[in-house]
Amino acid sequence: MKITSLKVYKVKPRWIFLKIDTDEGISGWGELISGTKTETVVAGAYEMGEYLIDKDPRQIEDMWQVMYRSFFRGGPINMTILSGIEMALWDIKGKYYNVPVYELLGGKARDKIMVYSWIGGDRPSDVVEAALDRKNKGFKAIKMNATEELHYIDSYKKIEAVIERVASIRDAVGYEMEIGIDFHGRVHKAMAKVLAKELEKYRLMFIEEPVLPENNEALKEIASHTSIPIATGERLYTRWGFKDVLKSGVVDIIQPDVALTGGILEAKKISAMAEAFDVAVAPHAPYGPIALAATLQLDICTPNVFIQEQSLGIHYNQGFDLLDFVKNKEIFAYKDGFVDIPTGPGLGIEIDEELVKKVDMEGLHWTNPKWRNYDGTVAEW
Repeated sequence: MKITSLKVYKVKPRWIFLKIDTDEGISGWGELISGTKTETVVAGAYEMGEYLIDKDPRQIEDMWQVMYRSFFRGGPINMTILSGIEMALWDIKGKYYNVPVYELLGGKARDKIMVYSWIGGDRPSDVVEAALDRKNKGFKAIKMNATEELHYIDSYKKIEAVIERVASIRDAVGYEMEIGIDFHGRVHKAMAKVLAKELEKYRLMFIEEPVLPENNEALKEIASHTSIPIATGERLYTRWGFKDVLKSGVVDIIQPDVALTGGILEAKKISAMAEAFDVAVAPHAPYGPIALAATLQLDICTPNVFIQEQSLGIHYNQGFDLLDFVKNKEIFAYKDGFVDIPTGPGLGIEIDEELVKKVDMEGLHWTNPKWRNYDGTVAEW
């Protein structure tokens, strides 16, 4: 079997899909992250994809090594391209052997996967109503952004606003729901210490990205102010990117993104490293259906995964949502806060290719919001 072509589709609201075809009529789908500059990612995918033509798609590890080991390696653009290609190769291989990808990676380690739902938006609001809605839909866990933009040192009014939002959810749902709070790298070290300490009494599931990954040395100090589990890792790639985080001993949950960190097998390797450090895994997956389907394959065969992010109804999904490009929508049917193990071959997802092609013709321009602090300085989104 040989690869014959690679095609990239730009799909609203903010997704990039990739399809790889073979001479045996088996095709595989992958997904890339568009927030890292859509047109650059698309052009890079075609450039990197030239290497794939006439290769056997089943030789995933060898091709991964070749594509990764350029002189200048890593970075979000290279890594999301490599990740999307890797997903598609696993999709082909699973279809070729007529088994789900997880069967090729050790088999099932669980019966079902817990999922959580986003609430509140970029600048969190209406959180109680949203939390009750998710509770009524059977979800057992939610996550929201902690705060709007914060300066290096900022007003305690903003801290109080965070506390009031979290307290209002606890008052509404008690401890029947787990709550994750995403600092989103918006919070600098000084204010992160304050927030972590003040939030402790609400017994959160985790606090996520208390600081930006380039400031991960601050996690040790933040951890000294709270017993809340600390999660991070969505912006890291490859096992080498996670090495020092795990060695530090202060992170309780890692969040590798299958669409960024190097694909399914690389995320599996990272998760195994985490297991050796007694660290849990909650993969990052707020994007489209292919990335989520690929991440579920990781979850099924990875025992230290405890919960899965998903994007149904997330505030970024304007115009199209998670299920719109999926024919077998039951793959993402959430029941009492869990999703069943998919049984289809490959990634187990059937993409509506005609709709993908139609939407691709409309073009895509999506980039991260640009925020500023009260004094005009640039703020983290």
